[in-house]
Order: sequence, then C-alpha cells, then structure tokens
Amino acid sequence: MLEGGEDVGRKRFIIEFGTGADLHGEDVTKAAQKAMKDAVSHSCLCGLVDILGMTDPNEMEIEAKVGCPYPERVNKEEVIKAIPFGTVHLEVVPGGLTVPGLKLPLLAETDMIVIAVAALTVYIDL
Repeated sequence: MLEGGEDVGRKRFIIEFGTGADLHGEDVTKAAQKAMKDAVSHSCLCGLVDILGMTDPNEMEIEAKVGCPYPERVNKEEVIKAIPFGTVHLEVVPGGLTVPGLKLPLLAETDMIVIAVAALTVYIDL
C-alpha cells in the first residue's frame, strides 16, 4: 500500500493516441501499424526509469485498441510488432474512416484511403 492508504498493484501510467493511413490499397494492417507507431512516438516514458526505477521496459503491460474500417482484415500480430516493449494486448474494433483518394492502377485497384486510430494504455505494477 502506498503512503496515504492507496492500494498498490496494476496502475495506468500513460494513455497515448495516434492515427495512421494507407493511401493506396485499403491495407488496414498498414494503417493500424502507422497509428500505433504514431502513438508510440508521442511519448517518452522516462518516469518509469527515473521515478519508478524500472530496469526492464518489458515489465510494462500495454492495452492497445485500434479503430479502423474492416477490422476483420487486420493482422494483429503485425500491428503488435509496432510496439517495441512490454506485453501487448490488442483489441481491434470498427472505426476510423475511408475517404476517396487518388486511383493509381500501378499501386492499387481502388482509390480509397483507410484511416485507423489507436489508443495505447501503459500499465505498471507498483
């Protein structure tokens, strides 16, 4: 128990958000990977080391959630690879956007852009 009577255990450390798009080919896995990388790139978790004394970043537990069109098409294993540390639990839900873009037959048979949104919550055990 922490000073003041607060229970110890699994606690949220940070919540971060990101977006990603696949401009050609409607590849929702690519869009989701980009959203994850975007979220990861917005944070430096120095408090884990400087304040909490964490020595192994793989001690983190990360709950990741992606909203995108066609969630059933997402390769979850590939998306999880975008998160460099920790034990990752990924949930993919309907969301994001599709918008018409530029049709380039050399790249894809469609002109649709798919956009994914990601949220990462980092948990630590105190």
